[in-house]
Amino acid sequence: MVNRKSILLVLLCASLALAGGCVYRANIAQGNLIKQEDLDQAEVGMTRNQIRFLLGTPMIDDPFHKDRWDYVYYLKIGRKDASFKRWVSVFFVEDRVSRILRDQELDPRL
Repeated sequence: MVNRKSILLVLLCASLALAGGCVYRANIAQGNLIKQEDLDQAEVGMTRNQIRFLLGTPMIDDPFHKDRWDYVYYLKIGRKDASFKRWVSVFFVEDRVSRILRDQELDPRL
């Protein structure tokens, strides 16, 4: 005969296993959210201060590449892959924008 404690133990384990899959995952937003109209205003020849005013402080300010600012943003909702991703790089020569790379590809596994 099956012991009553064994049945309760099996039911408890099954309910914990089912409940574990229903854990809430918070939305994750990382980086600099850049509005398209702000990005459209950024152009070659602007100063670092003008870019900082438009786009904010860069998420990545690499000390080994002082003439490059990277703005990275992604939004991940729950357990799904990132629903919105953006990566913009701004390059400077003598503290003026020389090139802007827009909408670069981020890792698809984000």
